[in-house]
Formats: sequence, structure tokens, C-alpha cells
Amino acid sequence: MRPLLCLLVLLSVCSHAAPLHFRVQDSNGKLIACRIHLVDASGQPQFAVGLPKWHDHFVCGGTAKLNLPAGRYQYEIERGPEHATSVGEVEVKPSGASVTVTLKRIASLAADGWFSGDLHIHRPLKDIPLLIRAEDLHIAPVITWWNNRNLWKDQPVPANLLGELPGPRFIHVMTGEDEREGGALLYFHLPKPLDITGATREFPPPMKFLAAARQHPGTWVDIEKPFWWDVPVWLASGLCDSIGLANNHMCRSSVYPSEAWGRPRDTQRLPAPLGNGHWTQEIYYHLLNCGLRLPPSAGSASGVLPNPVGYNRVYVKNTGPLTWDQWWRGLKAGHCFVTNGPLLRVRANKQWPGTILKMENGKLALQLVIQLTTKDRIQALEVIHNGVIAKKIPCADKLHQTIHAQMELTDNGWFLLRALTEKKNTFRFASTGPFYLEPGPTRISRRSAKFFLDWIHERQARVPRKLKDPSKLREVLAHHQRAERFWRQKLTQANAE
Repeated sequence: MRPLLCLLVLLSVCSHAAPLHFRVQDSNGKLIACRIHLVDASGQPQFAVGLPKWHDHFVCGGTAKLNLPAGRYQYEIERGPEHATSVGEVEVKPSGASVTVTLKRIASLAADGWFSGDLHIHRPLKDIPLLIRAEDLHIAPVITWWNNRNLWKDQPVPANLLGELPGPRFIHVMTGEDEREGGALLYFHLPKPLDITGATREFPPPMKFLAAARQHPGTWVDIEKPFWWDVPVWLASGLCDSIGLANNHMCRSSVYPSEAWGRPRDTQRLPAPLGNGHWTQEIYYHLLNCGLRLPPSAGSASGVLPNPVGYNRVYVKNTGPLTWDQWWRGLKAGHCFVTNGPLLRVRANKQWPGTILKMENGKLALQLVIQLTTKDRIQALEVIHNGVIAKKIPCADKLHQTIHAQMELTDNGWFLLRALTEKKNTFRFASTGPFYLEPGPTRISRRSAKFFLDWIHERQARVPRKLKDPSKLREVLAHHQRAERFWRQKLTQANAE
């Protein structure tokens, strides 16, 4: 009787369900792909059958139908940071209800040569074309192998790994992740997966796979987060191309307040919930202070963490029509900004981020032209020079603004601009890639070199706790010892602080 009773209850519920229709259009009345967050009176997410869903949202091509019990529902409809958010409430009556929403574009960065990518996507391949249209994303490398998971284990690797959609939008199906005790590295542009299946938390060392990947021309390797334990080793190797400044600890409605199994911050100095975001940026500034030039990247980990695809994204400045290779060349040059909200385009002396600016007589007169679009309040933009706030530039409380600012810098090294919003429940920000200042000897900070040297010593002490085999331990520690020599040399070469 119990199964029959359950069936009768289910039929009763379904018989009282009413249709809710969504139509989402652009300013011209044309259907537009988007993401919909819909919750009932108790806050429970509701999903449309047959459409890609994750965590608290689903996406559609512009129309969606749900069958729901009568009641009141709240919705938020979004399409990445370049469109306004539509927020509303609908009452579903027994006869049904419909919602028509016009999503207004508030910025068109592609028209100015800025194209966005998310370097950390775990969603099913079949859903990616609709997902990237719904988020207005242009570059989508999809993770299809990750530690012991390998989509290609029982099927042939496609002959064409790169797909292009109208927009243009690009999808690459051979991105991988090696995520273990030392942290995570993301691999791009390889012809096939690295053979990492069976690797344990500490062995083989990630450096073994990193060196193997570098045998393939054109490989790109991203350090997924700055606070992973093996970051000093990876930086010392010189084999990595970018580092995740806007990473998946930063989520749309929350923030992960700890460093997981990475190097923990001082929580007294950098308290939760926003301390992890500040720690991430501090580490990035330390590596720049050591003379390393690594562009920032961004990734959302949608499919593993709560984020939508493209919540954390990196915009790259391109000239001419967008191509897959051109976008990565622009990222390599550092012509970029990362964001999970504000749109921050900055020119310094008419140049984009990543450019080397020449000082004269130890000084640089800086003319900044800043275009800022933000849906969240920002009190001031900050100019970070060699890891220190050199200037705060007040912002108006409005959606769009162009700001002109002047200042003088008297020390070589680097600077960037960042925008921290006033959001309290998550770390929402934007940051340009660094500008570099020459001539003069490369500026190396003693404090920053010692920061990484101390880190290496802490990490070396941790390895034997997880790895007892003497020969394996020697192999792993050899990489840390090489990195130790690298950071000792940096400390010897230090000429600042």
C-alpha cells in the first residue's frame, strides 16, 4: 500500500501544479539566453525540466516553462556582468502565470575589443553551448579530466578539440586539472589527458606532470589559486603562465572563508568572511614584488562549487576579430582584468595593462583613464603600487562613469588598479593586470622573497606527514629543495624593503 500511497500523493501534487512561463528578451524584443534563479516562499530553488541546471539556478534560451504548485515565487534573471539584473515576484495561480522580462545591456565590452573567459568549468559538454550564451561568455575551456576522472577513458579523443559558435564563442574540450595535496594546476591546449590517474596526495609530485605537459608546444598552465601549498615550487619552476586571482572561493552569494587545505592566513589580521579574498591578493602582490610577471586569471568551478559559469571571469583586450589563439596571446601579454562583478577598463598613459611604462629620472607622471561599470557600490578605486595602496580614487554612486586621474610614481616595479565593492557576504571585486615600470634593475622585495622562502620551509616539513616511502620522499623533496634555492637567490638579489 505504501508505494501506491506515494503514487497517489505525487499524482495529487501534479494535478494541482500550474504552468509558469518565462519569456526573456533583449531591448529589441528578441529572445535572449539567460540564467534564472527561482525560489518558492520557503527559499527552495525551482528548476525547469530539460534545461541545464546547477545549485540554485537554471539557464534557458529565452523561454522556459515550469509546472509549480500555486503560490508566490521570487526570481532573479541575469546574463553575466554586462546585462542588468531583473528581480521580481510572481504569483502562480491555479490557472498559471507568465513573466516577460527585458534584460537591458549595460555594457558592450566586445564592441571595444574586450572578450571574457572562465578557465575553470566542470559542466557537461552537451550543456556548454547554451551555458556560455546564457552568460555572454566568449572563451570556455571545459575540464574533462581531473585526477582519477577521465571522460576520454572509454571513448576516443575527438579529432577537433576546439569548437566555434556564433558570437564568436569558443569551446575547448581538453582541459584538465591535477588537484592534490599541494593544490591544483589547470592544463590547457594539450592534445590528450596527462596520465595522472592513480596519483596519490603527494606522489608523483605535480612537477612531474608539469614538466611532461611542457613537452607539448602551446601548452598553457594556470595556478588555480595563489594560496595552495606548492605555489612557491610552481613559481620557481618558471613553467606556469597565469594564476587565479578571481577564483572559486569567491561565489555569487557566499565566500569560502578558509584556505581549504592550502596555506592558512592569519585570521586575526584577515578575518572572515572577506579575509580569504585579501589573502589571495596579498600573495599575488608578493610574487610581483619578487620580479615575477604572471598575469591574473579567473575561474568559477561551476559544476563543483555553487557558481554559475562565468561568475569569475577574465577579460582580455584584443585587436581585430576574436580568435582562440589571439585571446590567449592577449592574456599572456597581461592585457586583461579579472572580475566577478565590476567592469574595470584602465589605460595608463594611453596603454593597457601588461605594458611596460618607461620612467624618466626615477619618476613617472601617470595619466589614468578609467571606465567603470558596476552594479554594486564602490567607494573608491585603489592604485596598488608594489603591494601598497598608493592612491585612492573616489567613485560616484552610479552605474557608469569615466574617471580621469593623475599621480606620480617614484619607484620602479609594478602597479595595478582594483575595485572592491561593499558587498559583505562575498568578495566581489575587479582588478586589472599589472603595469610594469622600467628602467632600472628588477625590483625584488626582501620581505616578499622571505615570505616565499618561509613558505617553502613550512611545506617541506609537511611532506613527510603524508609520504613515508624514503625514495618517493626524496623525489618529492628534490623539487622543494630546488625551489628553496630559487627563493634564497631572490633574497640575495633583493634590492628593496
